[in-house]
Amino acid sequence: MDLFVIIALLVIVSAFFSYINARFTKLPGTIGIVLIATISSVIILITDKSNPASARFLTTLAKNINFSKVLLNIMLGFLLFSSSFNLDGEKLKKAMRPVFILSTLGVILSTTIFGFLLFYLAPFFHIHMPLIYCFLFGALVSPTDPVAVSAIIKNSKLPVHLETIISGESLFNDAVGLVLFVIILQITQVGEENIELAKVIMLIVKEVLGGIAAGAILGYLAQRLMKSVTDFQTIVLISLALVMGLSVLATILHFSIPLAVVTAGLFAGSHSINQDNKERSHEALEKFWQLIDELLNTILFVMIGLQLINLPYVNNYWVTGGISIVMILIARWFSIMLPLTFLRHTLKINYSNINIMTWAGLRGGISIALALSLPNTPYRHLILSGSYFIVIFSVIVQGLTLNAMINRAAKST
Repeated sequence: MDLFVIIALLVIVSAFFSYINARFTKLPGTIGIVLIATISSVIILITDKSNPASARFLTTLAKNINFSKVLLNIMLGFLLFSSSFNLDGEKLKKAMRPVFILSTLGVILSTTIFGFLLFYLAPFFHIHMPLIYCFLFGALVSPTDPVAVSAIIKNSKLPVHLETIISGESLFNDAVGLVLFVIILQITQVGEENIELAKVIMLIVKEVLGGIAAGAILGYLAQRLMKSVTDFQTIVLISLALVMGLSVLATILHFSIPLAVVTAGLFAGSHSINQDNKERSHEALEKFWQLIDELLNTILFVMIGLQLINLPYVNNYWVTGGISIVMILIARWFSIMLPLTFLRHTLKINYSNINIMTWAGLRGGISIALALSLPNTPYRHLILSGSYFIVIFSVIVQGLTLNAMINRAAKST
């Protein structure tokens, strides 16, 4: 199918689902769109068996989208830049300690806890997976998805400090999760005995420091260029060029795309480009990137829902999906509780807050994209199906019930 036709059909389907949600179901945008797209996929899978012609349109569309490449190589940069550009830099500075701890130590703890839980408890449900693949599964579902998180909590009643911590953590922990994923994937391919510690350390340093340095340097240059002109069209083009240029550069030099664009977004967003009181270019640019964020969010979550068409074997893994959901919630709770226990007096974070942060830690397209990028192994379908269950549960169930949990916590204090 022609690329333009794929894009056109995807936009048409996204507009249709968005209209159905806004006109009839009236759920929060992200949740409603994922729900409608998922239900549509289920209907298509059912009707495709009896009447393949009636389901050909969406089936063809879903199968012609390379979800992993589209998200990781194209959409991710725009979505992360938008979230970081519009994040309040002053609030983030105040919450930097818990954000840093949760986005690093928290992800490592979650990956480890999830891996051990799956390895030791899954055999009771007749599910057997080597420990290294359990850790690989944990690495791709442990980072919270910044796209899903920002889409859900912007309409929630989260306390400001918790919202800042959760948003900041979701922006940075993708880089840690991606590095963990790459390292563990290499171990599965070459064996633990063939992994060289020096190469692992160099990979981490290159991904992390390279991404931060590239984002800071190009973000600074772009911000200076935008500040030197008043033509808004030129300012928008510079910001678009910044995101695209960083994505291409990071891909070529093997830097972390998430860290590069988030660093650039935070730098550009925290320095005003307004020339004088009459010019409001910075505020207009914020609105532009908010619009980009909302449009791409809609398209992304339609794609997530339609991925079910590409996973017809998912109906064989209900047990795997169910226990994976429970285990990732347990791993998430402990990965927050353990590090923040030492900071709870200075941060004033209690166990009710930890429950909220656990439930607000949503997974999204990145987990599915990483799972789809796995090579063909006996465990690929198991991991991919489990990831899909976790993502759908977190967006729909956790997203719909988050405010109720927040209200209960507020009444109990």
